Amino acid sequence: MSKMSIRDLDLAGKRVLLRLDLNVPMDAGRVLDDTRVRASVPTVKYLLEHGASVVVCSHLGRPKGERNAAFDLTPAAIRLARALRMSVRMAPDCIGDVTTEMAHELKPGEVMVLQNLRFHEEEEENDDDFAAQLAELAEIYVNDAFGAAHRAHASTHAVATMLPAAGGLLLDRELAALEPIRNGEAGKLGFICGGAKVSDKLALLERLSEIADVIAIGGAMANTFLLARGLPTGASLLEQEMVEAANEISAIAQDESCNLLIPTDCVIAHGADEPPRAKPLVFGEEDLPDEWQILDVGPATVEAFAEAVKECDTIVWNGPLGLFEREAFSGGTRAMAEALSKLEDTNTVICGGETAAAVAQFRMTSKMSHVSTGGGAALEYLQGLELPGIAVLPDANDERGED
Repeated sequence: MSKMSIRDLDLAGKRVLLRLDLNVPMDAGRVLDDTRVRASVPTVKYLLEHGASVVVCSHLGRPKGERNAAFDLTPAAIRLARALRMSVRMAPDCIGDVTTEMAHELKPGEVMVLQNLRFHEEEEENDDDFAAQLAELAEIYVNDAFGAAHRAHASTHAVATMLPAAGGLLLDRELAALEPIRNGEAGKLGFICGGAKVSDKLALLERLSEIADVIAIGGAMANTFLLARGLPTGASLLEQEMVEAANEISAIAQDESCNLLIPTDCVIAHGADEPPRAKPLVFGEEDLPDEWQILDVGPATVEAFAEAVKECDTIVWNGPLGLFEREAFSGGTRAMAEALSKLEDTNTVICGGETAAAVAQFRMTSKMSHVSTGGGAALEYLQGLELPGIAVLPDANDERGED
């Protein structure tokens, strides 16, 4: 899929409405992780270096169409300014006379950040009138928010039909990394899947069972597979109603000669708040007390997962293998990250915010081939679904992308 890129546009002297994903984790007005901010810097710099002025728009959280100080984008704008090493103007809103005037006063080489798009309910409604007001701010539209590309919102969809449009450098990198996997052209494929729910990833697992050579399942979602195979799960988080689906996925994998692995050992505790009582358990060798929970995979499981995927050409990892935020239950996720970091000739692709956060926490981001900024967007794309924010962009050499 070749989409119009900012490299294909004449940017000199133009105002660009740049959709970024500045939906960063916040706590009391403090940015906890600026990974998405830093990922946007190359596109902003490219636009500035080619003579454009830049009007940045983004959402933050879910303010439900109302102005809410907890979702003010100013802290993210400050982080963007710091990453760019330049001053950045902050607009009082994303539409309106004052904002429009500020945008039109921008000179080449200057940047302005709009206030949270989701302070207006029309954003999530993909409202044409709202999109038209955004379009008035600029002469070119660029989408570099891969993490929001699976949403048909005004700033990711409608506005792209109203201005010459293109994808940014981050969007280009995401598609280049994920499209071969989506198309079954990534060589021998391994998929490591964690997280909480089978239901959230059912369609993806069904798809990958058909094209992957190895699927290794950890995290709380593995508990449903354990239950489906008659293994004890105690008081662990699981989805009773998804047992049949887990069996169906296992059957598809077997029919397609896909090696599907589930944990053989784990770390258990009375609960996440009692890590000092955490202890290992090997399935089949000892019983799991009814009141105990599975909160991480064990070392034998990680070893088996690593051995199974090490011959793959491409490995996709989505979802931590345990409650990595707690030190007592971070061992499986950390060991998996370490194993992948040592595969020098393998294309390692990290998808999902929690997985990216775990890899960053263990200081292994730079050792992975690609860390996607999209969670739901990446999974839907790999599943083969059409992402509205990408589909709406003109194909390369389409006249809609020309000025």
